[in-house]
Amino acid sequence: MNISYNWLNELIDIGLSADELATQLTRVGLAVEGVHPHGDDFVLDVDLTSNRPDCLSHLGVAREISVIIKAETRPVGSVSLKNPVAIAPGSDPGLVTILNPDLCHRFTARIIRNVKIGPSPQWLVDRLEAIGERSINNVADITNYVMHELGQPMHSFDLDKLAGAKIVVRKARDGETITTLDEVERKLDDSMLMICDAEKPVAVGGVMGGLDSSITDSTANVLLEVAYFKRSNIRATSRKLNLNTEASYRFERGVDIDALQLASNRATELICELAGGEAGEYADVYPTTHVANEVESHDISAAIKRLTGLNVTTAECNTILKALGIEQRSETVYIAPSWRHDIAIEEDLVEEIARHVGYENIAAELPPAYGAGEYQTTESREKLLRQTLVDLGYDEAISYSFIDIKFDGLFDSVPGLLADNVDDKYVTLQDSVIEGAVRMRPSILPGLLDAVRLNLNHQRRDIKLFEVGKVFAAKSGEDNLPTERKLFSLAITGGEIQQNKAMTVRELDFYDAKGAVQAALDAVGITNVDFRASEVKHLRKGQSANLLLNGQTIGSLGRLNDQIALTYKFKQPVYVAELDLQAVLEAEVTAITYRSLAKYPAITRDVSLVAKRDVTLAAIQDTVTEQDFELCRSVRFVDVYEGKGLAEDERSITIRLEYRSDERTLVEDEVEAMNKQILAKVVEKLGVSQRF
Repeated sequence: MNISYNWLNELIDIGLSADELATQLTRVGLAVEGVHPHGDDFVLDVDLTSNRPDCLSHLGVAREISVIIKAETRPVGSVSLKNPVAIAPGSDPGLVTILNPDLCHRFTARIIRNVKIGPSPQWLVDRLEAIGERSINNVADITNYVMHELGQPMHSFDLDKLAGAKIVVRKARDGETITTLDEVERKLDDSMLMICDAEKPVAVGGVMGGLDSSITDSTANVLLEVAYFKRSNIRATSRKLNLNTEASYRFERGVDIDALQLASNRATELICELAGGEAGEYADVYPTTHVANEVESHDISAAIKRLTGLNVTTAECNTILKALGIEQRSETVYIAPSWRHDIAIEEDLVEEIARHVGYENIAAELPPAYGAGEYQTTESREKLLRQTLVDLGYDEAISYSFIDIKFDGLFDSVPGLLADNVDDKYVTLQDSVIEGAVRMRPSILPGLLDAVRLNLNHQRRDIKLFEVGKVFAAKSGEDNLPTERKLFSLAITGGEIQQNKAMTVRELDFYDAKGAVQAALDAVGITNVDFRASEVKHLRKGQSANLLLNGQTIGSLGRLNDQIALTYKFKQPVYVAELDLQAVLEAEVTAITYRSLAKYPAITRDVSLVAKRDVTLAAIQDTVTEQDFELCRSVRFVDVYEGKGLAEDERSITIRLEYRSDERTLVEDEVEAMNKQILAKVVEKLGVSQRF
């Protein structure tokens, strides 16, 4: 936004040089990116945020200066014109009719007769050129001048070109067209608000006027429009027509609905002075009355202290707010002025006070913690989990929390996350950051597999990745908020690489993934997780398992199925695991107690059992442990054999049973008897046979 220093001086006695003014404006949040000389003037290049449309004018900037230097702004123009007569909704408006009051909240129209169109005086040309505007003719220049002075866009029509000499504000009809001032014919639809005469559109409301009703050298009578339109509709219309103007830029952000009369009077006054016009009829149709924002603050001084650390008395706070046009209705209620659409909550009042007291006066200190940001009790255990995996050669990945809808239902989620029999079970974004990625992820695996694919595309074949992060579901409780759970996932593919070796020693498999999960869980104090063969949607049948903690399923582990692998174009096996880390960290951890080393030696027996393929190691271990022999201390896996000497549906599983007593040395005979009894039960229950 270009602001003329000389123009500002006409609105307020600044008493500062242009450079000093730039420094002060920047200090209060109106960043001046440069000061450029222009003849006997200086132009300030002010970078405004989208919430400050009130400063898209010289008057708006002058208001800010008045607070800085503690001075009053001067009145704009003589404002000597006859006050308008407001036309109540429902009455016969005559000159102006608003058919869509939800989109046009207020519309003023002034007729100015006997205008002589010609060049503008030099002072007006110079003033516009200083801020980057070119001169057109005296009437067009005046409307531009008042827009930059007061921040209110306006448009002038040739009254004699308006059918019926009247204005109708309505939505466009499908198929209607208009040729705008840039001589482009534009097709309209019924979402766009038009300024029409009795027959046809003559301007795109709040965006640009039409060519057929424009001011020309032969114009004698002018209809001056100053209006207020719904911001969202102007934004949508401007985007659809791909038409961005100074007017639409201001209307999109919001103008001062209470300043329409002032702007109309100011422009009319200048047209009468510079173009010889005579002010005539005036209509002010105001169907949607503006309601000022009320902001409640029980103790504004305390709020300043709490949010910024600044010590500002209540009296000082009220003085600053009043200077900014924010009136105090009662001890606890403040009223935002009509030109400040961004003042809505107590924090907005705090911001206004803080920026004028000075952000530079806010001390550097740590804020008090009220829960958020505090050290969490599980952080040390999560750190151990991460460090354990890093020690095993894994790299930590961080993927986006939003994914494409094509992953809906592709992966089994951890139990209890997604609600059953609910159509809308996912959290969906209204505005996606990445095209198509409108889902908040219910699983970490899509992002993790994207990372695997990226590495494979860069010719890195041997990959070990893990990620700890949150997933989301639309299932909600009493607070009606989405569900969030922290998960732990990993993915491996390729071969095992040893330190300082270029070649892999073997291919990674299911048991490498299982071992990594067990090591990670051991690091957080969980040693009683069971693995049970099961069918999981995204895993290959026969190479998948569920993880159970205290009898409850907390996740899954296995090889990625062929369908998903083909989708990602994986040409080598990929093994993945995903489990509910939150459930793991909430589980009770068995305290580590000291035990002395065993005094007496153990006796072990390795036994090979020929079993059908559907007999699992877990079933064998359960059958042994449920016999509850005190001296049988452990049952461990040793080896598995498939091939020559065995049927196609059989395999040999070798287990090791350990026997030991804490009170004496065991003898061979009692161990042998015990071993036979245990194996007999296994053979009977599981239908296996002992292989010698």
